[in-house]
Amino acid sequence: MATAVQTCVHCGFCLPTCPTYQVLAEEADSPRGRIVLMKQVLEGTLDHHDIQAHLDRCLGCMACETACPSGVPYSHLLSPYRDWSRSRFRTRSTFARTLLLRVLPYPNRFRWAVRLGKLTRWASMLLPKSLRPMLDLVPEKLPAQAPLEPGIYPAKSVQRARVALLSGCAQQVLDPGIHTSALNVMTCNGVEVTVPAQQVCCGALAWHTGHGDQAARFARKNLAAFAEPFDAIVSTAAGCGSALHEYPILLRGTDAEEDAKRFASISLDVLTFLNRLGLSEPIRAPAKPIKIAYHDACHLAHAQKETKAPRNLLRQIPNVQLVPLQDADLCCGSAGSYNIDQPEIARELGQRKANNILRSNCDLVALANIGCQVQIVQALAKQRSSMPVLHVIRILDLAYQGKLDEIVNSRTGFI
Repeated sequence: MATAVQTCVHCGFCLPTCPTYQVLAEEADSPRGRIVLMKQVLEGTLDHHDIQAHLDRCLGCMACETACPSGVPYSHLLSPYRDWSRSRFRTRSTFARTLLLRVLPYPNRFRWAVRLGKLTRWASMLLPKSLRPMLDLVPEKLPAQAPLEPGIYPAKSVQRARVALLSGCAQQVLDPGIHTSALNVMTCNGVEVTVPAQQVCCGALAWHTGHGDQAARFARKNLAAFAEPFDAIVSTAAGCGSALHEYPILLRGTDAEEDAKRFASISLDVLTFLNRLGLSEPIRAPAKPIKIAYHDACHLAHAQKETKAPRNLLRQIPNVQLVPLQDADLCCGSAGSYNIDQPEIARELGQRKANNILRSNCDLVALANIGCQVQIVQALAKQRSSMPVLHVIRILDLAYQGKLDEIVNSRTGFI
């Protein structure tokens, strides 16, 4: 934490890129403002309760890291500080956050919670105010498709690589088709894919909300589950992939630190992996030209520094045009549990994103994170738009199958 605090020179380059500063225009709700506040708490000149609201309003999108000319490692400060302050001052989590931590990382529990949420939506006004944003995010229906079964899936052409696929947690429930598409595209392009049976949640939600102990338990279980040598450990959710790269920070000073470093060094987003490997199989062209706008997931663009791979892969689909999206790399307001913890700010950011998408005049929205997908679908729905919003890997899979026209015409993410 000390390095991040000392590196900041308070130049202000982060201000235009910070979503909360854009919405609230308060110095204390900017990256440099929060760094000053955390520094004062660490030095004992300010009570941590006085800055809690400002830290809670930080999305953790890491856009400030991309913009910072001094290279301030803000991610090395925010989550460790949250973990330190929670344990040091015994800060109690809200009921909503506690519920999330006990449900979201466990797919079976989460699936039942979504079903229960659908049944109780009619009585939302009778529930505590803190729980109502959760019900707002419950989808009208869940995909009928089952999650991928653990096992080894052989390459369908000459084998070029061998990877392990992270299943995640929420994505298994909300859109398991993303995993299926990742499997289809990789095996089609000569990749053997293993889905380890003993893997668990990546720990992102726990770590980013200051529950380092729970996140560390998840990390250790994943280190064991993915211990077999692979060319890469592939994730399909930007937030999960970012969390895997934080394992060395999470397990620093423990007996697992070196294993965490090796694990992180081969962890890649599926789009980064495929872009580096190269697509070996030709993609079928849609019958009509399709205009796609790509939204940069924060934890892919800023945390993993990957903006080119998704665009490069989409450009390889014949008859597809990438159209520019204003503020493509500005957070949509999802950010893990943020749209539940800070619903007003999340709603504002979501509507800004939806407005920019509609102004782009695209036929389809592409992205690389399930949280962004849920947030943007709901924001567009409030604008009475049913535009399809799909992970890039699903778009590639549909293109290989010759079904991109069908998905655009259906005006939905499912066919």
